[in-house]
Amino acid sequence: MIQKAATIQDVARAAKVSASTVSRVLTNPDLVSESTRENVHTAIRATGYRVNQAARNLRMQRAGSVLVLVPNLGKPFYSGILAGISEVFANSEYSVLIADTESNPLEDEALAGYFLDGRIDGAISLDGRLSPQALKQCRDLGVGGRIVFLCEWVHGESFPVITSDNAEGARLAMRHLHHLGHRKIAHITGPDGNVLTTARREGMVEERARLGLPVRSEWIIRGDFSLSSGHEAATQILAMDERPTAVFCSADMVAFGLISGLQAGGVRVPEDISVVGFDDIEMSEYYVPALTTIRQDRQRLGGRAADVLLDRLKNRSGIYEQEEPVPVELIVRDSTAPLPT
Repeated sequence: MIQKAATIQDVARAAKVSASTVSRVLTNPDLVSESTRENVHTAIRATGYRVNQAARNLRMQRAGSVLVLVPNLGKPFYSGILAGISEVFANSEYSVLIADTESNPLEDEALAGYFLDGRIDGAISLDGRLSPQALKQCRDLGVGGRIVFLCEWVHGESFPVITSDNAEGARLAMRHLHHLGHRKIAHITGPDGNVLTTARREGMVEERARLGLPVRSEWIIRGDFSLSSGHEAATQILAMDERPTAVFCSADMVAFGLISGLQAGGVRVPEDISVVGFDDIEMSEYYVPALTTIRQDRQRLGGRAADVLLDRLKNRSGIYEQEEPVPVELIVRDSTAPLPT
């Protein structure tokens, strides 16, 4: 026999309070005393009452979901970030929707359309390619305060941004290679126009100047955060008359492609050329050689962005004070070694 589902009236009778008090505990708990809240939650557990979230969202004119925009779900970098986001929202009243903007780029009107159609209450964007027009539409709609940027951001826009200290990561990489005796250090960049490319390159240039390291234009090689761009960079390095003795890569995937290409060309890592990556994705520890890299705390980044968005959705504060970037860490493994004498 199927047992009838408990109602809010059943909870009220068990807790010896009114149904409206039970509703307040569920929707505005700060308006109810702590003893009453505990009493109602005890009754909820005893009766087995479950909130009809869909009906509740409809009454409150709320979608009950947030959208996460990811530039490329196929990249392993995003797994830790999504885990951090999911962990925070798992304990909330919001479900998480994920859109891959690489395979299905958003049109200018699309993001505002998600809000207008009542499909989402807020968004976290890891894609710094959103157009200023799309963001203006969201501001004009009155939902700009419910958008948080994570890792990447749109230059010149004043939305909350949760990001790692990318420039400091580049400085750490350059100091490490300099400490090992390297002076001829190349850099493989990210894609043109990307804010992370700019931040990491600026940190690299700043530290190179501070250390008095030589500069050669051919040692700055364009990449795009991919395996293939690292492999192509290896081809360029193998063809150089004067090769660098070390390479700082803008991403771990670039470093993997570089190492593969160098070794295919008869150049050993780290015996002939040292390589440093950026991100510390899971594969970095198990690659051969294990990759020296700059670790981003990806789960912390995702969790912090989710916390900021959740706070804004609850209207605790309409003002966001820009945070300090999340610290990064140099992880030394087998792909770097002292310069051979």
